[in-house]
Amino acid sequence: MKKIFLLLSVFIVATSCSEYQKVLKSKDTGLKYTTAEKLYDEAKAGEGNTNRKFKKALRIFEQIVPDLRGKPQGQKVMFMYADTYYELEDYFIAGYQFERFVESYPQSEKLEEAAFKSAKSYYFLSPPYALDQTETQKGIEKLQGFINRFPESEKLDEANDLVTELRVKLEKKAYEIAKQYHHTRNYKAAITAFNNFISEYPGSPFRELAFYYRFDSAYQYGINSYAYAMPERLKAARKFYEDYKRYYPEGKFISETEAALSDIEQKEKSL
Repeated sequence: MKKIFLLLSVFIVATSCSEYQKVLKSKDTGLKYTTAEKLYDEAKAGEGNTNRKFKKALRIFEQIVPDLRGKPQGQKVMFMYADTYYELEDYFIAGYQFERFVESYPQSEKLEEAAFKSAKSYYFLSPPYALDQTETQKGIEKLQGFINRFPESEKLDEANDLVTELRVKLEKKAYEIAKQYHHTRNYKAAITAFNNFISEYPGSPFRELAFYYRFDSAYQYGINSYAYAMPERLKAARKFYEDYKRYYPEGKFISETEAALSDIEQKEKSL
């Protein structure tokens, strides 16, 4: 019985593959359209091997999209084509194809969905913070463009959350660059980098850290200076201490800053 079932399954799969190959080789655009649409709809509904069905649909869409552009089925097939790339997580092409859809069909009922998925595709392309952040900047621009264009969208909260996530990633990269200067004892460069960070990212979750490491950089820079330069540099460190204390009177680094300030005061007395 099991052998019969296995043979029947192999026969069905072979027949299915054979029919699919016939569609691929066919010159009947209508047949290709209905086959690709069926595969796409089944995959979207979660029927069977969805990844495989999306891939099979995509092969057909690639053949018929150029032929149907400008025709009644063109709008639907172009959306399905872009969305298939999105479902297959090929976000570079998905973003581009959804952009083309938005430009080609500005009156479409699918316009908002296409615009959101286009913008979100660029979000997915954003790399880890340690790498080049060009794609992250682009993702922020695309998502902000969606927010501006569809301020009443039900996707508005998600779009704002994605923008915030990407902005935090940029902030983390800038913060880590400044902190690297500190950790490699390039304190003068660290002070400049933390000054820039504090100015550019006033609402950053790394703000307190930036204030603390700016102070510590100035403190280390001052106490490790030649005697003639120490007074001015310790004075600058004291100012950065006051900045930290003003903004974070109960901050997590209060004990460290107080200890450093005490050392500054002792050194100033001995100059």
